[in-house]
Amino acid sequence: MPPRDRPDLASWRGTSNTVSRALALITDGALDGDRATVEALAERLGIGERQLRRLFHQHLGASPIAVAQTRRVLFAKQLIHETQMPMTEVALAAGFGSVRRFNETFKNLFNRPPNTLRRKTSAAQADAGVALRLRYRPPYDWESMLGYLHARAIPGVESVEKETYHRTIEIDSSLGTVAVTHLPQHQSLGVNIRFPNVKYLPAIVARVRRVFDLGADIETIDAHLSLDPLLAPLVASRPGLRAPGGWEGFELAVRAILGQQISVIAARRLAAQLVSLHGKPLPANQGGHPSLSHVFPTAKRVARASSLGLGMPAARQASLKALAEASAADPDLFRPFGTIEEAILRLRAIRGVGEWTAQYIALRAFREMDAFPAADIGLLRGAATIDGARSTSTSLLNRAESWRPWRAYAAQHLWAADHANSSIRRSPHE
Repeated sequence: MPPRDRPDLASWRGTSNTVSRALALITDGALDGDRATVEALAERLGIGERQLRRLFHQHLGASPIAVAQTRRVLFAKQLIHETQMPMTEVALAAGFGSVRRFNETFKNLFNRPPNTLRRKTSAAQADAGVALRLRYRPPYDWESMLGYLHARAIPGVESVEKETYHRTIEIDSSLGTVAVTHLPQHQSLGVNIRFPNVKYLPAIVARVRRVFDLGADIETIDAHLSLDPLLAPLVASRPGLRAPGGWEGFELAVRAILGQQISVIAARRLAAQLVSLHGKPLPANQGGHPSLSHVFPTAKRVARASSLGLGMPAARQASLKALAEASAADPDLFRPFGTIEEAILRLRAIRGVGEWTAQYIALRAFREMDAFPAADIGLLRGAATIDGARSTSTSLLNRAESWRPWRAYAAQHLWAADHANSSIRRSPHE
């Protein structure tokens, strides 16, 4: 049997944090395809191939290649069990280089061909999309997650209605939609994907997992944060509170810059304006929620625009252009690469991206679970609710040392505390 697959289960500190980043890249397909190698993966992480292999055996008991194969096999099994996709499409979607390799792998692991694993179910409608269940470790605070997404939903790109999150997708010029709902009886999220190219299904699933923070070992995180007697009541009042991620790095970074110094509502209005002016329209026959009309503009599209035409200061529009140009020039700008400190330095080199913005991008886009935008007004106010005194960013950083390596989750509890104590939001990202 293949080794146990452990992507997303925890965020580690020190050298093992490299394993966490490597798993995220493997989940995104870094070791799929004939040209993908462990050497190239190690280079993206800023370490040697031998060191990466050693870390994987130390922390996972398996090689990077074995973990990648396990991911492919588990995803293929899920598609076989839960969908009526043809086996050729399952093989492509799961990242196998060929149907022959797909069949050989299953015969070696299970002593039978993959089609014999298919459960007898009624045939799905051709236009119904691919429906999957993505499990999480309970508890899961679905209400808080949906509230976060609803407050920031960009008209045309996202919608939250009847306990379901809908959004548009663009990957390599292909367009589609995804819908996500809660299945508490199965400790899962139900995901329906409508996308023309099945080979991107793993990437779409990985994005859903990132946005909804499905891989968190929430019991371990909550237990650690509860060691702080002043933070413990917040954790107890919101069991299963997650740290929402960004759907895509450039989009999240744009949201961060748009939200500098203004409210969530104002930032959302600017984002809708950007989408209306520069986003690609969704084809009428795409399906999904009727309010979905555009995809979020790509970095290349924004970089090529002669004028953004947004109702915001010229300096911030220049920052958006600089961000788009940097992202278009470096496809790995918003992917784990090297250490968190190196990532922050890369981001801060972009015009208009300061320490707070870089930390926020690291938290939401890179999924750095120890990122902590200490200068955020909402965090400072939230800290005051538990400490009974005003905090500065420096004192809050010192205060947060005991929360490592889960400061991002502590931040979520502080934002939640501030929101509960404030009738009007003043922090752009609480």
